[in-house]
Amino acid sequence: MFKEGDLVFYPAHGIGKIEAIQGKSIDGSRQDFYVLRILETDTRIMVPVQNAENVGVRGLVDPGVIPRVFEILKKKEVSVSASTWNKRYREYMEKVKSGSILDLAEVFRDLNLLKEDKTLSFGERKMLETAKAFLVKEISIVVNEPEEEIERRLYECFNNE
Repeated sequence: MFKEGDLVFYPAHGIGKIEAIQGKSIDGSRQDFYVLRILETDTRIMVPVQNAENVGVRGLVDPGVIPRVFEILKKKEVSVSASTWNKRYREYMEKVKSGSILDLAEVFRDLNLLKEDKTLSFGERKMLETAKAFLVKEISIVVNEPEEEIERRLYECFNNE
């Protein structure tokens, strides 16, 4: 269970801060909700405490996981799916929805490699930006480095062959 003030990752939304834990009466029964403020958009979202894990709300990753993110980005010997853009999009969306920072790294890597060979669809470009934003924000907070430096390091993985 999280507490007020904790930073969490909420899939498809990004990093949020738990501003409060509120009880509400719904259909005669009391239910507790996390009140999240998404940092990137300042959006407030209420997530039922008992359902938080099921929807993918998780604490920020341990700093020890960050090197694995960069290992994934540096791995170029991957085959990017040659399927249609909408099939690829669905596959990548599942990874983004998983909330796993390692899945986000794979999406970011694969779409960057794909764009070297072909033009990305609008949906793929948007997903690439989303994956980048989520990676940059979480890594920046976890390792306490500026977002600009993290973004530079992410793209550096593609420049060093």
